[in-house]
Amino acid sequence: MRNSRRCFKATVGVVLGIIAGLSISPALADRMQKPNIVLMFIDDMGYGDIGPFGSTRNKTPNLDRMAAEGIKFTDFYVSSTACTPSRSALLTGCYADRVGMGGKVVFPGDSRGLNPSEVTIAELLKEAGYATGCFGKWHLGDHPEFMPLAQGFDTYFGIPYSNDMWEGNTRGNPLTKRGPYAPLPVMKQDRPIARVSDGESQALLCDAVTDAAIDFIRRHKDEPFFAYVPHSYVHLPRFVTPERAKKADGDVSRAQVEEVDSSVGRIMDELEKLGIAGNTLVFFTSDNGPASFLTAAPLRGGKGGGKYEGHMRVPTLAWWPGKIKSGSVCSEIAATTDMLPTLAALSGGKVPADRIIDGKDISSLFLDAGAKSPHKTLYYGFEGVRQGDWKLVTKSNKRNLELYNLKDDLGERNNLAEKHPEKVKRMLAMLKAHERRVLSEVRTAGKAEHPVTIIALGDHSLPTLAEYRGQTSFKAVVQPKPQFNRRAKRPVGKER
Repeated sequence: MRNSRRCFKATVGVVLGIIAGLSISPALADRMQKPNIVLMFIDDMGYGDIGPFGSTRNKTPNLDRMAAEGIKFTDFYVSSTACTPSRSALLTGCYADRVGMGGKVVFPGDSRGLNPSEVTIAELLKEAGYATGCFGKWHLGDHPEFMPLAQGFDTYFGIPYSNDMWEGNTRGNPLTKRGPYAPLPVMKQDRPIARVSDGESQALLCDAVTDAAIDFIRRHKDEPFFAYVPHSYVHLPRFVTPERAKKADGDVSRAQVEEVDSSVGRIMDELEKLGIAGNTLVFFTSDNGPASFLTAAPLRGGKGGGKYEGHMRVPTLAWWPGKIKSGSVCSEIAATTDMLPTLAALSGGKVPADRIIDGKDISSLFLDAGAKSPHKTLYYGFEGVRQGDWKLVTKSNKRNLELYNLKDDLGERNNLAEKHPEKVKRMLAMLKAHERRVLSEVRTAGKAEHPVTIIALGDHSLPTLAEYRGQTSFKAVVQPKPQFNRRAKRPVGKER
């Protein structure tokens, strides 16, 4: 008995000693902290629009630094290619079609929105003890039950849909048979505090969003936080201040890309100033391929058209000092749907177990050199599929088939379908099976019974954003409308 007691005491002593040793280990204590998360989602920025991915036209020193001190993902994809579907896929970890948000975008006063029953990244992280904030373009429905405060965010500042859904858009709102748009609101929490009704207000959107995000970071620096920053830039129309236009040699599109770069730098600098950069993951990507005057080079395609690489492969970087090895490059397949399970893994959050989540945990790609993607197959909606280096693109209800080897032909110029009919057959069968599987397991979108616009048509009682910020002493410079190549039926843009 006495020996047993001695053994028990010795064992307890060893265990307590180990625990005590672990409790004072700075390295372990640091690793056990919940990382802060800043997720920047840019609108319509192409693969070749920033320095780390080859741009020489746009000067992006902060993004260059982010890549040099962090990781560049060369094969990172969105799972949908329009604003609303892309955002719903990012925030839920699910294909947009699965959550009823595929197809068209939502418009002001739309009855459709992201179903409140869906679990967003914000809800997952809030449950894990995070302060949550959204700063920028929402575009998942403008009825109160669809807006950020009802989807897991504690704080919201931004616009509820695209910046082209404003009174300056003479094409009008499709929901009202092209009737005029109501004023575009700037939201603070759940109420409009200003409107975007002039070029000067458009030119201040990036600064206003960055200011709000930095204020949130300062207020929550002593607790875990999630700052979702979906900029409305570089979506058309593009307006900038005269100073920024001059700095970019009069190139407004370049000026907006460089303003986004400045936003990234301001946030990184603030994290370092507050002493929390080492415990903060900053993630930067885009919602789809490039619009007019921007580029996906060296990839084929852009925002519209077929599901070529430029349509869905997006410029993606991550920065986490002391955790991500500087200058890392990852060529493994990953996608925006992966962010929910990945952030759950990094934060100690729980992935919903009562529903299908399409994304995979890719945290190892951030932290472990040589880690492999959990994806054996990548789907480009229902119109394309990639396995390894091979990619099948379909058109015209899957009758026109194109097969490419991305390793040898990244620009997708050499169609190998006729040379590899069996591979085409097998990959097409996979794509059709994927479509049947997703469409058989769709969850419904939310639907508002009596949708109305946030600001009534013609109501100009709120100040413009420029007035609200006290910045009315300049005249914004606008990007001219794109000229169209009639033969190619596409806008004429500038490469690089």
